[in-house]
Amino acid sequence: MNSWAHIVVTRSRWVLTIVLLVVLAAGVWGVGVFGKLSSAGYYVEGSEAMKVQQIVYDNFGSQSADIIALYTAPDGGTIDDIRSDVESTLARFDEQWPSESISTYWTAPPPMNQMLVSADRRSVAASIVLGTGSGATNANFSSVLDSLEVPGVDSQFAGNTVVSLEFTHTLERDLIKAEAVAIPVTLVLLVVIFGGVVAAAVPVFVGILAIFSSLATLRALSTVTEVSSYALNITSLIGLGLAIDYGLFIVSRYREELRSGSDPRSATVRTMLTAGRTVMFSAALLICAFAGMLVFPQAVLRSLGLGAMASVFSAAVLSLTAVPAVLAILGHRIDAWTWNREASARSEERAQRFWGGLVRKVVRRPVTISVVIIAGLLLVATPVLKAGFGEVEYTSLPSDSPARAATQKLVDDFPSTGNGATIVVQGEDGQVPSTDAVREVSREATAVAGISQTVTVGQQNDVVVLQALYEQGVDGTDRAGEITGELRAMTAPDGADVLVGGSRALVDDANAAVTDALPWMVAIMVVSTLILLFLAFGSVALPIKAVLMAGLSLAATFGVLTWVFQLGHGASWLDVTPSPMEPTFVVLILAVVFGLSTDYEVFLMSRMVEARAAGATTDQAVEFGIARTGRVVTAAALLLIVVTGAFTISGLSIMRFLGVGMIVALVIDATIVRMLLVPALVKLMGEANWWAPQWMKRVHEKVGLGH
Repeated sequence: MNSWAHIVVTRSRWVLTIVLLVVLAAGVWGVGVFGKLSSAGYYVEGSEAMKVQQIVYDNFGSQSADIIALYTAPDGGTIDDIRSDVESTLARFDEQWPSESISTYWTAPPPMNQMLVSADRRSVAASIVLGTGSGATNANFSSVLDSLEVPGVDSQFAGNTVVSLEFTHTLERDLIKAEAVAIPVTLVLLVVIFGGVVAAAVPVFVGILAIFSSLATLRALSTVTEVSSYALNITSLIGLGLAIDYGLFIVSRYREELRSGSDPRSATVRTMLTAGRTVMFSAALLICAFAGMLVFPQAVLRSLGLGAMASVFSAAVLSLTAVPAVLAILGHRIDAWTWNREASARSEERAQRFWGGLVRKVVRRPVTISVVIIAGLLLVATPVLKAGFGEVEYTSLPSDSPARAATQKLVDDFPSTGNGATIVVQGEDGQVPSTDAVREVSREATAVAGISQTVTVGQQNDVVVLQALYEQGVDGTDRAGEITGELRAMTAPDGADVLVGGSRALVDDANAAVTDALPWMVAIMVVSTLILLFLAFGSVALPIKAVLMAGLSLAATFGVLTWVFQLGHGASWLDVTPSPMEPTFVVLILAVVFGLSTDYEVFLMSRMVEARAAGATTDQAVEFGIARTGRVVTAAALLLIVVTGAFTISGLSIMRFLGVGMIVALVIDATIVRMLLVPALVKLMGEANWWAPQWMKRVHEKVGLGH
């Protein structure tokens, strides 16, 4: 770090020029990622449900409708009045966009045709599976839907592809809105924090570079793996937020060094050796937290984890190259366009007096404060005991979304959506399963409570596919998951194998995989954090305390999220439909909050350890650390709240879940935990804070990361 600091100082213009050219070129190339994002990747390859899906596809082609067109007759009319118009439109559509299959009430065999007509017989559904040579793409899909419009007939469109594209387009629009709000608001806040425009502009400048870097990162990832459409928003905004936070820490320390009398060059070098080292270490902690996401089998989680890791790395690299280069070029001009330089210094002094006074009050009553805060946070966390996993459904779309309205009509007006368990009966040794075997499976499936009937979908080669249809009101309930388990418990008839899948089974298998892998993710995060914090501070107690504090912040955060988003308290204020939590975003929040919690711990404890190394007592080290970092840590949290809180303006309820989760976690962690609970516990632990066995001290002396 010392060598790099001197390179940046002596060759600052070259460093800045190279960084700008590389990042801008990468960003321009990265714009191509917009056409490469995927809405798939949520399910587990190799699971029983995925095996069923693959067998059905191999033998019968796709059975999942890309488009479900709903046609409703005018008031007083019936489906018979619109039949000729609908059928002629569908015929023209098939000529223009060749499809694998188009099924309607008039063409589908019974009893499947009954699922394609509404209970009042005013609406009819057309189930369309697009062919591989249809010519339909994401870019022209609106034209595909336009071709299905029937003049004079109310036409609505649902289906997997329709809903998926609506999610993707909403996310892309949300990203533009979020960045349009976050960047100017962040700049204004930084001007207030620093008391000047130039100092405020530096972190925002690096944040904008981080957005370009994020686009390039995702484009590169898309060449080797499936990249979720959610990764675009999450990676961009995390990169923006962290780059601004890191810029804030570095610029704040640089100005502190200037105020202490250092010349610009010395101040830049000293800043890199202190705040720069802490930023580098912080990034390592966050990368380890996101690395835990790589243990999950779902492609969407791995892509989010890889994208977040690359985003953190980019933010750190930019903060350790572009920021010090800019500081070295600006020198004392970092305080240019400041309305009152003395006022800015006085503001910093007032902040140090405030936080110093607060910590002195805390250390006078450490037991009371610790007990009250821990008990309060555990109380807030209690709703998490009722938490459950669900899936991203159409109800996550905005309430005025045409795709959501069409899907809701399908659920409300049609006797069955065709959902149920898909049962594959496969003969052994390539033989067709016997009629008796198929009848036995069908009879047992129909006898399961919650199944209305079992119909034969088709027979091909050695496979017979059955669909066990849910009774009205079963789909989307816990009973649907229980049905999958009961069907899988059936004894296979002689000479045949039985596999059970379907949409609910896909979700349940994916959620089970998350539950199984979650302990491994937590183990990776905890062990890597304990090791890194020991290497940084040479203490056994400090890393353990940091992990426990992160766990407490997480528990309280998920308690609030469960209370609002699953149990529904206040959900109407956010315009969301209460439902079980989607595991992808639970895992993401777990990684982000754990990483940020230990991140803020590093910034706080680094200054305490710095004071301790200079000979301060524990009480003096606590006061020094809080007084010097209280303002910058809370400011960093506020800035990150603005950036990640921009998720709350999304039209998707699942993104609001992420935004609210980040706001709650940052408020709890950066204020209650970091500024009150941590100093109280450090006071209670006394000299034990710095303890380590002799053999570990020797290890730290040899391989420690220094202070």
